[in-house]
Amino acid sequence: MERPDFFTLKNGERAKLPFTDKEYNQRVNKLRIVMEKNNHDMIILTSMHNIAYYTGFIYCSFGRPYGCIITKNNISTISANIDASQPWRRSHCDNVIYTDWKRDNFLKAILSIIDTEELPKNIGIENDHITLDMREKIGSIFPISVFKDISKELMKLRMIKSNDEIEIIKNGARIADIGGEEIVKNIKEGASEIEIAISGRDRMEREIANTYPNAEYMDTWVWFQSGINTDGAHNPKTNRKLKNGDILSLNTFPMISGYYTALERTLFLNTVDDESLKAWEANVKVHKRGLELIKPGVKCSDICKELNELFAELGYLQYRTFGYGHSFGVLSHFYGREAGLELREDIDTVLEENMVISMEPMILIPEGKPGAGGYREHDILVIGKDGAENITKFPFGPEHNIIKG
Repeated sequence: MERPDFFTLKNGERAKLPFTDKEYNQRVNKLRIVMEKNNHDMIILTSMHNIAYYTGFIYCSFGRPYGCIITKNNISTISANIDASQPWRRSHCDNVIYTDWKRDNFLKAILSIIDTEELPKNIGIENDHITLDMREKIGSIFPISVFKDISKELMKLRMIKSNDEIEIIKNGARIADIGGEEIVKNIKEGASEIEIAISGRDRMEREIANTYPNAEYMDTWVWFQSGINTDGAHNPKTNRKLKNGDILSLNTFPMISGYYTALERTLFLNTVDDESLKAWEANVKVHKRGLELIKPGVKCSDICKELNELFAELGYLQYRTFGYGHSFGVLSHFYGREAGLELREDIDTVLEENMVISMEPMILIPEGKPGAGGYREHDILVIGKDGAENITKFPFGPEHNIIKG
């Protein structure tokens, strides 16, 4: 029996995607304008975030390659046979499935999508994602082609959100708040980080399912840190048990159809000492000022400069650990950062209407010093025509987040 290297399978009916056909077509049309400007004959997408952005399909690789081929006339995802027809059902385009029977059938699937007998002369690829091994393999099937990086231009297209994207992000922020509320209910002395985190995660997943009954549900999670574990913003949860007077860090991350949002809050269990309160209030003061500074027409680096000056005045600049905020969008920023929109010293991007960005100052006072611990707050703002809307509603600061338990 001759088994195919690749094939198509339309099994079942198309699923309801997070956006309309019109929205996906507009995204692809904007990309084709970029292709024409750069004289690209074809784009090969390999990242989760860009494939999801242009097709609706979110892959889970398990070591296998996935892709999306965009030419002047065609667009198709390429997926592994282990997923069967799910990528077609969840894609706003065609889909080609490659098999495992022979090495590099993925490459043969790419060739099957080209809509001309002549090989493409100029191909756009994602230099910030494609591996050296895959770049070499693709080069072997297009030996005369010139490869150009298109990742930065794709990122710029994603940085400005549509109204439909903003609606999902707003719902995500609402659900992040719900997760935070559930976590607070479960905070008590002797409870473990892992059990508290589970309560928030489960509550958010149920709310996502209630709000989006046709979605796929994946990668919603919680980091809940206590004591020494608060020193890193991305430290995993552990089985540490909460103690009276602990500094706590609440971090909820719901994902809706590939769109992440986040809520982060500093809390204390029952009581807070004077030095910790001083550090907490300093970080909250910077957070409040940062929220005021976010508006259209302002340069990211200028916001960073002013907040650095405020931290220095308060005596805590030396304890800063990372940038003041970043863009939110499809799989951003946990699987694909929109690094052109971050509140850092070296980013001069000017804020525009329909950008979405966080304000999240953090300071870390090392163990052994008065007030030791990691302090951070995190809100998400949508840039409007004349100002910015804070879509995070969970309260912050000592007056709200000294939790009795």
